[in-house]
Amino acid sequence: MSPRVVIVGMPASGKSTVGKHVAEALGVPFHDADNIIEARTGKLIREIFSDDGEDAFRAIEKDVVLELLVTDDCVVSLGGGSVLSATIRAALKGPLVVWLEVGVATATRRAGLNQLRPLLLGDVRARMETLLAERRHLYEEVATLRLSTDRATTHELADQIVAALKEVDR
Repeated sequence: MSPRVVIVGMPASGKSTVGKHVAEALGVPFHDADNIIEARTGKLIREIFSDDGEDAFRAIEKDVVLELLVTDDCVVSLGGGSVLSATIRAALKGPLVVWLEVGVATATRRAGLNQLRPLLLGDVRARMETLLAERRHLYEEVATLRLSTDRATTHELADQIVAALKEVDR
């Protein structure tokens, strides 16, 4: 078995919020990879980036995500950069992988000057554009379902995911 749904996407795309709604609708546990990383390390993600560097963070992230991807019957939300790992991308073959696609303008507005997002420090819009350019093809590679978040509520997105899951389970 594996998770029923894995949610990927850019920072501020709504992965955690939508994931919680999907898990609630399905009556299964929800796991947020970033929250688990923070709990295990005792550090905020931004502190790991600052103290240990991005490579150290990505190594921890890979271990946590691979562990989550063998957890049965749950909904998992991955960090925005988790798809950078070829190992993680390979492990995403199997469950329904939902890419919550968010436009740069919407993501910038949602993220604002959030200091908890280490890769978005500085010019948030420019960083979002760069990250999306670097990651778009990776999200496309792993996604079995692609949903635009720009004009949908988190509940509408969750309903679409649950409906898609019912189609897959037929």
